Order: sequence, then structure tokens, then C-alpha cells
Amino acid sequence: MDLLAQFPANRYSREYTANMAKRVIEQFVDDLDGSVLDGDAETVRFALDGTSYEIDLSPKNASALRSDFEKYVSAARKASLAGPPRRRRSSGSGTDTAAIREWARAKGIDVPSRGRLPKSVIDAYGAES
Repeated sequence: MDLLAQFPANRYSREYTANMAKRVIEQFVDDLDGSVLDGDAETVRFALDGTSYEIDLSPKNASALRSDFEKYVSAARKASLAGPPRRRRSSGSGTDTAAIREWARAKGIDVPSRGRLPKSVIDAYGAES
């Protein structure tokens, strides 16, 4: 027997609501020296050895960071964010698949018209050529 079913909610319970105000205060803190930044926060982003970083700094510390990086940046070259171009995968065999398909069909071997050829067919073609 369900005990809660015996007591309808509208008869034996009261619902209380409280109206509240909520204030969220966002403070920026200099990640280098821990000082609270009064609207002057600057997020500096940089990358090193393939890892990207960001740091919140005061204008003074952001300027100092840029000054420290200047001799390296002036000697560096810009790199693409995309990284090195991807290479297309080759079929790997370096063989003429159209010729192998034609040879296999002439021998009565069932081969797919597209896609990868079975290794046994490629080996048989190589042995006979």
C-alpha cells in the first residue's frame, strides 16, 4: 500500500516559495601576480611546442610578456594553424589495378569493379606477369 497515495498533496502540504535576488560578481585576477583587475584584464594567447595557452594579465604584465617574446617573435616565421598538409594514402601496391581487374575477369575470377582487390588476385597476377 502506497502511503503517499493516502494523503493528497493539495490537502496536507503547503508549498513555500521564496523570492531572492542573486548577484554574480565576476572578477578578473592577474594570473601572474594575483592582483584583482578592475576591467583592465587582457587575455593573452600564445602557443609553444604545439600547445596553446592563454593567460589573464594586467596591461603592465601583458606588455612585459610581449617584450619578453619580442626577440623570439622577430626571429621566427609564421606557421599555419592548420598544421602540415595531409598526405593522400596511395594504394600502396603501385600496380595497375585496372589491368589486374581485366586480367582477372579474363581468367574468370570474380573481382569487385571498385575498391580493394583481394591479395590472392594481386599475387596471382604478379606470378603470371
